[in-house]
Amino acid sequence: MERKAGVLMHISSLHGNRGIGSMGKAAYEFVDFMAEAGLSLWQVLPLCPTSYGDSPYQSPSAIAGNPYFIDLDELIERKLLKPEEAKVYKMKPVDYAEVYYERFDTLRKAYKRFIKKPPADYQTFKDENAFWLDDYALFMALKEAHDMQAWYTWEDEFKHRTADLTQYEKAGEFHKFLQYEFFRQWLALKNYANSKGIKIVGDMPIYVAHDSVEVWSNPKQFLLNDDLSKKVVAGVPPDYFSADGQLWGNPIYDWDYMRETNYDWWVMRMSMALKLYDIVRIDHFRAFADYYVIPADRTDARVGEWKTGPGMALFNVINEKLNNPAIIAEDLGELHDCVRELVRETGYPGMKIMQFAFDGNPYNDFYYTNYKPNCVAYTGTHDNDTTRGWFESLDDRNKELVRNTLGYEGDNVTAEIIDRLFSSAANTVIIPMQDFLNLPATARMNIPSTLGGNWAWRSDGKWAKKAKTIRKQIEKYDRL
Repeated sequence: MERKAGVLMHISSLHGNRGIGSMGKAAYEFVDFMAEAGLSLWQVLPLCPTSYGDSPYQSPSAIAGNPYFIDLDELIERKLLKPEEAKVYKMKPVDYAEVYYERFDTLRKAYKRFIKKPPADYQTFKDENAFWLDDYALFMALKEAHDMQAWYTWEDEFKHRTADLTQYEKAGEFHKFLQYEFFRQWLALKNYANSKGIKIVGDMPIYVAHDSVEVWSNPKQFLLNDDLSKKVVAGVPPDYFSADGQLWGNPIYDWDYMRETNYDWWVMRMSMALKLYDIVRIDHFRAFADYYVIPADRTDARVGEWKTGPGMALFNVINEKLNNPAIIAEDLGELHDCVRELVRETGYPGMKIMQFAFDGNPYNDFYYTNYKPNCVAYTGTHDNDTTRGWFESLDDRNKELVRNTLGYEGDNVTAEIIDRLFSSAANTVIIPMQDFLNLPATARMNIPSTLGGNWAWRSDGKWAKKAKTIRKQIEKYDRL
């Protein structure tokens, strides 16, 4: 495989004056920066809508796009909005509550003008995506009718879909418009990136939220009680991220039912992801081999049990029906042998995180000299501190351990680690934009198992000065 390098930068983190990053001018400027720097992979976080907690890993839909990312300035150019109708924000971290209360009102104004004379391809989009879009639009219309409350709190006739729901279809049309605009703008941006030799690496959360259209519209796919409450929930036991483990709370798949239906749901989900991305990183890949099940009434993840996942049977079906898609396996955490065997059998590259390498063990799998070619190496992910923040948080003893392990006495540990990763045997290296900029802990994207203050970092857009430096490194280590 060819050696290549990429950057991790979410759409929400792009600069601009609309309160959150979008698929507009800044996104195209970022692609141009990547091309100049010689970066050939742009990894983003899940593009799905955010909900309570602002996390893209807890979304009302595994397929829909986030309406926040729709570029309002393009809507102004198309006369769907008046300039004064699009709020201007000072550049700052994302305030999701503020954006939520403003953005949908703004987009409704655009919709009222759009629907008077929709373009011909709008109906085509709706027809081609009806298999997921109809349920999603109806689901969102019902949530609005229930003051955005979770579907499992609705009246039984709505919760179990026994009521006549046709009266909500008109309200759902607004959400079809949002998805039309999102997919249209995103695919234009993706095509632009591809034309510059840049592939998009997407991120697929393995689980879906309980309060999602997937669970509401197809509850047989999940382990639920008769009242559609969760029997068990997902998470991971205590590890280096959290002493209590991580209680995610997502419902668990009914893998027996999925196997009986030939994994059709997963094939559909993966096929939609492949429309958005060139490569799909599957978060928590290990759960396909074995997954942790926690009683639904628990308040932490200390008590649970491991269950056997679908394993290679699922990926045999995906490979056959979707022509062997490009997948990255997020294989972090305490892994059992069955997980390592599944990653080996699929042939998918796993992940290496350099921040985990400094324990004094020269054979540490995360240290760059120990990488095999078939892996994707990172300084850290969205769940890690920035590398500068991580290093600055270490005590003097561990700082010295890092310096001694690297054999480096300089001031910029982040740049040194990036250089070592580029020099490694890993076919692919992806660096968070925060680390290319050597930003402190204030630029961290997420602290696992916490609510509030996450997913909010935004770049100031001053990347250009880094392009030549990055390109020199990429050329030096044959990753152009």
